[in-house]
Amino acid sequence: MTVRPRTKRARHPHDDAPDTTGEFRRIAELPDGQEKEELRQRVVRAWMPMAGRLARHFRNRGEALEDLEQVAALGLVKAVARYDPSRGCAFESFAVPTIVGEVKRHFRDHMWGLHVPRRVQELRNRVRASQRELSLSEEGRSPSVKQIAEHSGMTEEDVLVGMEALESYSTLSLDAELPGADDGYSLVDTLGGPEPGFDQIVYREAVKPRLRMLPERERRILYMRFFCDMTQNRIAEQLGISQMHVSRLISRTCSQIHREVEGDAPRPDIPRPRRARARVPARAH
Repeated sequence: MTVRPRTKRARHPHDDAPDTTGEFRRIAELPDGQEKEELRQRVVRAWMPMAGRLARHFRNRGEALEDLEQVAALGLVKAVARYDPSRGCAFESFAVPTIVGEVKRHFRDHMWGLHVPRRVQELRNRVRASQRELSLSEEGRSPSVKQIAEHSGMTEEDVLVGMEALESYSTLSLDAELPGADDGYSLVDTLGGPEPGFDQIVYREAVKPRLRMLPERERRILYMRFFCDMTQNRIAEQLGISQMHVSRLISRTCSQIHREVEGDAPRPDIPRPRRARARVPARAH
């Protein structure tokens, strides 16, 4: 492989790109096998400097340069495997967007602390770029939502979404101490817990209609037992029945209401469907 000399007129950021035209033609002609794979590896090694330069464009963004170079190398391998010289375009024209796309995909899929849709990520990037440009012209003052929308051609709603996404790139631990807290008060201390009272409200409202449908005696027994806190013996004395009978009525009524609330039994006000009687054919005489 030789380095193609380029004139100043044709100079571009990859002016020292190797001439691998012959190798790509050979790769296209070879059947799948060891020789073809070895030739691809030689081409990848020849283009590795370009992949490294592209990776360095994304440094200082929260990812180690070594990792970015590995991602760019992966993009280069994909570009070499997919490149078709018969289409007539130069390899670097095909490889550059492939490598850059692989690096950007790495940032999108692995560097965000929260899952953010791609559209929202793009809004974030446009908002960040507009904020940077407007801050230079506004002498360091933070631009307003309206100014960012006018500068970027976005709607104010999209600007607000992008500004929210600016805070979603990295997450903060719940154990992190709040600013100004001297007693170790952290974010987790600000979170609420389950409220049992809410479940009590749901159960009470679900039981009310069932209680109204009970016969007068059962409803009175439940009232004396659970609202007046009377013993079963005392209830039995007032109603003139045995304590055992009171116990059975309470148990049966509570079980019935529980089944109805949980949906395991039909409601009393809904008639049960009649079962069709099996017809036995008359025996021939």
